[in-house]
Amino acid sequence: MTEQELISKKDLLELAGISYGQLYRWKRKNLIPEDWFIRKSTFTGQETFFPKQSILARIDKIVNMKEGLSLDELADVFSPNLTETALTRTELDHRNIVSTETLRCFIELYGEPPIYSFDKILFLYVVDKLLQTGEMTLEEGKSLLQTLTEHYAKFEGKPFDIIFFRKMGLSGFALKSATGELYMEPRIRVVNRIPVAGCIEELKLKLT
Repeated sequence: MTEQELISKKDLLELAGISYGQLYRWKRKNLIPEDWFIRKSTFTGQETFFPKQSILARIDKIVNMKEGLSLDELADVFSPNLTETALTRTELDHRNIVSTETLRCFIELYGEPPIYSFDKILFLYVVDKLLQTGEMTLEEGKSLLQTLTEHYAKFEGKPFDIIFFRKMGLSGFALKSATGELYMEPRIRVVNRIPVAGCIEELKLKLT
């Protein structure tokens, strides 16, 4: 993380128009992750900084959503942990969570389950996002579904990114910790990088 990506606590409070008390109340309620509070030495002593884009986007969401949801409900939305929500195929269709084409890809691979657990809905949602951009084919969507099904549990609720890449016409996917570094050879082109924690937030809101 570079200095240009950070914002001091003083500047954050002024820019976002919130108080010190609000900021730390939201921290106690787990609306803002502990690891976003970055202590750094400055010429005036120790100061707290934040990842600028992430913290401003989170505060904007909190301010705009706290009228309709309690702070505990918001904390659940922002948590990278899955929920116990499960839907039938009919409910998925009714809520328009994912497209018919994406559902068909899943069913061709794994058959039609009686209910779709939250993790399965999440996999479908992520694949559908990439299909809707036109960046990914249905066959590549199946490959991503298989990758997520096989490896998702290894992250144990920790945030991670999906790296969609191509090399010499061939595509592939990599899953990496959100805080880990990734180095790829120059001939590999990263088509898209999807932060899964953001997808979980979006999906929880759709299901709320």
